[in-house]
Amino acid sequence: MSAMTGWWSRRSVAGKVELYTRWTFHLMAPVELLALGAVPLDREQRGDLGPGATLGLIAWVVAHSVLCTVVASRGIDHTSGTRVRPVRLAVALATTTALADLAVTGLWTAGALSDGSLVAAFTVVTSVFTTGALVLCVDRVRHMLGVVAGVAAVAGLPLVLFGRVPEGLVTLAGVFLAGGGYAAACGFSSWLLRVVQELERSRDLKARLAVAEERLRFGRDLHDVMGRNLSVIALKSELAVQLARRGRPESVDQMVEVQRIAQESQREVREVVRGYREADLRTELEGARGVLDAAGIDCAVDAPELDLPDGVQSALGWVVRETTTNVLRHGDARRCVITLRRTAAEVLLTVENDGAGVRDGAGAPGRTGSGLAGLRERLGAVGGTLEAGFADPHSFRVTVRVPPAVPERTGTRQEKETVA
Repeated sequence: MSAMTGWWSRRSVAGKVELYTRWTFHLMAPVELLALGAVPLDREQRGDLGPGATLGLIAWVVAHSVLCTVVASRGIDHTSGTRVRPVRLAVALATTTALADLAVTGLWTAGALSDGSLVAAFTVVTSVFTTGALVLCVDRVRHMLGVVAGVAAVAGLPLVLFGRVPEGLVTLAGVFLAGGGYAAACGFSSWLLRVVQELERSRDLKARLAVAEERLRFGRDLHDVMGRNLSVIALKSELAVQLARRGRPESVDQMVEVQRIAQESQREVREVVRGYREADLRTELEGARGVLDAAGIDCAVDAPELDLPDGVQSALGWVVRETTTNVLRHGDARRCVITLRRTAAEVLLTVENDGAGVRDGAGAPGRTGSGLAGLRERLGAVGGTLEAGFADPHSFRVTVRVPPAVPERTGTRQEKETVA
């Protein structure tokens, strides 16, 4: 019992709905056999129909029920997207049903079958089950209505051809009403299965997108953490080499500083991996001043103490870090000015340097890197914007505007917990 319940519980919601739908239509085969299987055995209804013809009629009932089950199963496979539309099987089912209706009607009009109720039973019941199986093979409602109307017309046509017009119209109406009801149930089942599977795929896609977003966040954080530190390490290592070649003892101090920065980078990377790292604006401003001064770049920081939310401070801290890295890596600046202002409507941060585009073509129009894109993502989380461009031919300015209060974002934490 536990194995059976475990087998069921391990299936997804879409898998359970598909299994339930499939076996519901599989059970229609015994229903059709119970409805028609005993009719040819009734001597009064079969009239002068011989034993061979009776067995043939019974065999046709069994074959029709099996064929309907196969077509319905393939139709469900088509709905699930695991198989192509079973066009040949559907055509075979419709053709054999039409020929069987024609044969039974011919036997009745020829007197081989004495009771018209046998003809009505075979024609209506087989046509109704055929309608349900064919409806599972189409997708649109108008096509389903076309299937119902077509099967009803084919069911009544043989009676009309043999001169039984009233009986033909009654059969057409009966098949249209009964087949329409059964087709509606089949179409609803197919639609429900398709919706559940689409929801399942959407949930999987949402989880994959969340994972991809987290990977992008990690890559962005790693870029922001290591970019400036590696630039500083390279700069100080080069300075230590030059001092060592000159026999200056200060080279040891520079290498000690390189060691400290490398250890700090290791700690920051671990914090990024844990997902807990937040940049501190005041620390980043002081770090930018120290790093740029060490590189021979005059750095003027005009940033009074401001009481800002943690999210805003962190986002602005990342801006200071990334722009400082870009000044070191992509330019040949002599001066850099960092200004922070707050008004009633916004917090304004500007970082401007006079060495843009001098080295490596960086900062040229049309060239963008992952750093500024990552900053825009961070600022977007707190409702901020970033503008970057030339203030003059040799001056590059980054302007950030952030509202003083962080806008509330609902659902983010819950979605992360759901993905986890």
